[in-house]
Amino acid sequence: MKIVFTGDSITDSGRNREDGKSLGSGYVKILADKLRPIYPDTDIELVNRGANGYEIHDLLENVQRDVLDLHPDVAVILIGINDLRHKFTYERELDLEKLGSDYRQLLTTIKGAGITLICLEPFLLPAPDKLRMRPLFNRQLKVMREAALEIADEFVAYDEMFNGLTESIRYTEYSADGIHPTHRGSRLIADNAIKAIRKHLK
Repeated sequence: MKIVFTGDSITDSGRNREDGKSLGSGYVKILADKLRPIYPDTDIELVNRGANGYEIHDLLENVQRDVLDLHPDVAVILIGINDLRHKFTYERELDLEKLGSDYRQLLTTIKGAGITLICLEPFLLPAPDKLRMRPLFNRQLKVMREAALEIADEFVAYDEMFNGLTESIRYTEYSADGIHPTHRGSRLIADNAIKAIRKHLK
């Protein structure tokens, strides 16, 4: 059974591009270390194809190489925060209609190849310099959530999860900058992604 993980830097997490078996140091590695002992008699291959800086349109343009050509049984996608972040960093326009269309095309392409699709929701924690991003991010999440719930086999709502926790726990426990998870944040991602993946293990 092959599971491919793809998305942006949260998935990439420092993986070694020269080593196809490198899982990086983030949630994919944590997930692998937890999942394999649960299924000691199952041959599970995990592949990390996350790429720093990826936006949704980048993954759509490279979905053949990053997902389809690897012939996975399951694809796990975590993408979308850079679409928001780059708008504020580089003063780009964020066209939510195009973002939604690209995301739907991405998900439909993967599902159309007969691959089980698990969508992990992007998230934004309440770091002071990120608060101005929240109103637009809420609109983006609505567009992405509707597509994922319609097309994907599983959807994990991390934004609500993280922000619920930060009502009683300081956000820096989960992300120093509101975007990139700490080890504790990566464990939370991994633990909840495993629950979705396990429903589809053969």
